Amino acid sequence: MRKLVTAFAAGLVALSTLSAVSAQEWPTAKPVVVIVPFPPGGSTDSIARVLANKLQEKLGGSFVVQNNAGAGGTIGATTVKRAAPDGYTIFVSSLGPLVIGPHLMKSVPYDALKDFDYITVAVQAPNVLVVPASSPYKSLKDVVADLQKNPGKMSFASSGNGSSDHLTAELFWQEIKAKGTHVAYKGGAPAIQDLLGGQVDSSFQNINAVISHIKSGRLRALSITSAKRSPQLPDVPTMEEQGFKGVTVTSWQAVAMPKGTAPNIKKKLYDAIAAILAEPAVSKPLVDVGFEVVANTPEQFAAFQASEFNRWKKVIEAGNITAE
Repeated sequence: MRKLVTAFAAGLVALSTLSAVSAQEWPTAKPVVVIVPFPPGGSTDSIARVLANKLQEKLGGSFVVQNNAGAGGTIGATTVKRAAPDGYTIFVSSLGPLVIGPHLMKSVPYDALKDFDYITVAVQAPNVLVVPASSPYKSLKDVVADLQKNPGKMSFASSGNGSSDHLTAELFWQEIKAKGTHVAYKGGAPAIQDLLGGQVDSSFQNINAVISHIKSGRLRALSITSAKRSPQLPDVPTMEEQGFKGVTVTSWQAVAMPKGTAPNIKKKLYDAIAAILAEPAVSKPLVDVGFEVVANTPEQFAAFQASEFNRWKKVIEAGNITAE
C-alpha cells in the first residue's frame, strides 16, 4: 500500500513538473490559434489581428487568427470551450457570445459564466444614436417626442438580432416606454449604407463604425451612450446628460481562454496584452476612432462579465427578444 501511495505521489510530481515546463515554454511549442467568432473585417477581427501581431513580436512563437463565424458568435465560443486548456487557444470576442447569445438562443453548448478563463477586456466603445443628415430629427428630444406620439413609426437599423446596436435600441425604448420599429440587417455595413441613403430613420451604431460619416456630415449624431462625452465627439451629449441614465452602454472586445489554463500562462498573456495596449503606437489609432483602452485584470473582467450577463438577460426578457 505504501509503495502504491509513493508511486501515486511521484506521478503527481511528474505531472506537475511537466505542466510547469510546458507553461515555461509557452507559446513556442506550436502555433497559438486566436479564435474570432465573426467574419474578417469587423471591429473584433481588427482588434484580434492587432493583438496577435504584437503578441508574436513580444512573446515569440506564432499567433494565427482563425475566424469561426456563425450563430451570433456562439460557434466560435463553442470551439474555444472544447479546446484543450494548454494555452494554445485564445478567444478574442465581442460581448455577443459571452453575455447576449446565451439569452437569445434556446440552448448554447457552453456556460458563459463557467466555461472560460477571462483574461481582460481589451477595449470598449459606446454607441451613438445617428440619423441621416437630411433627417427632420435634430435632437434626442425630437426622437423621444415622435416615438411617444407615433409608436412603431420610426425605424431603427441594426447589424442583426441581438447585436449591441439592436439591444441598445431596445433598452432605450424600455426607458422611454415607447417602441420604434427594428430593422435587422446581416451586418453593420449594409445597415449603415441604408442609413446613409435614408432608407431607415436611425440607428445606435458603434462609434468607430460611424465616426467618419459623422465628421463628414453625412450622419447627424444626437446622443452617445458613454458615461461621459467622447473626446472624438465633444459636442455630442450623453444619454445621461439628457436624462436617460439607464441607457449607458458600451460594446467591448475581450480576451478569454479555455477553462483550466495554467495560471502562469494566463498571467503571461495578460501582462503582455496590458503592455501592448499601453503602447502609444497601438492605443492612439484605437482612441482616434472612438475606442477606450480598458486592459482590466482577470478578476475585474470576470466580475464585469457576470454583471453584463445579468443586465442583458433582463433587457432581452423584458423585450421578449429572440434570435429569429
